[in-house]
Amino acid sequence: MTTLVTGGTGLVGSRLLRRFVEAGIETRGLVRPGKELPAGVTAVEGDILDPATLPAALDGVTDVVHLAALFRTPDEEQIWRVNRDGTHNLITAVQQAAPGARLIMASTGNVYTAALTHPAREDDPLSPWAAYPASKIEAETELRASGLNWSIIRLPFVYGDQDGHLEALPKMAADRSWHPARKVSMAHHADIAAAFQLALTGTFDGRIVNVTDETAPSIYEVAQLLGEEYPSSGEPLEDPWQGQMDAGLARSLGFRATVPSVYAAARDGRV
Repeated sequence: MTTLVTGGTGLVGSRLLRRFVEAGIETRGLVRPGKELPAGVTAVEGDILDPATLPAALDGVTDVVHLAALFRTPDEEQIWRVNRDGTHNLITAVQQAAPGARLIMASTGNVYTAALTHPAREDDPLSPWAAYPASKIEAETELRASGLNWSIIRLPFVYGDQDGHLEALPKMAADRSWHPARKVSMAHHADIAAAFQLALTGTFDGRIVNVTDETAPSIYEVAQLLGEEYPSSGEPLEDPWQGQMDAGLARSLGFRATVPSVYAAARDGRV
């Protein structure tokens, strides 16, 4: 049993690979020349934007975890190339070189439409409001129609392992004028890895699954936790469910957050 991981040098992927190795999962990482992967991972040079490099990477693979994506950049054309076209290349390569492999793709909670009346569920409407979620929606759609054994994990705000992501949140929120009461679903890297390990067992096959921890903190609370100032407000919060995801399906399938909240992570020195 061999798992190929794309995007293994990224914020999520690098930490996921280390945990796969610790769990004894035979792991292969698709990596561009000059990039390094954690110890214990077999590096295979390739790029999802170069289809010719993919068949060799897929030789003998039983599972593919597709994390490679582009997000925070003003280059919308490149976002589409990586997230939609790169995923298309990978799907085509799996169909041809490893048709029996399970393909697990990371997506995002940003795909959900605004103004929901509850935390976003997997069957709620989607809204392509920007290049990143729009490209992810198209990638999801192609994967679901591919005829492969697939699953899609929609991720929340991911943090932990001293990655600096949580520390950047208050400034990012302030730059976007987010209301201090706006809440954000989150998950620690440890639980992202646990979700993908569960998906490797087949538990998520043929499903889209939201993964989050147990508590969505407000932007104001995150800033307080970090010892930073954030403007307070008594104005009504418009679209109160924006940024929150319902992980009831994941829990029903056996997922349990080992880091239940950002507060627990801070208490245990895991931020």
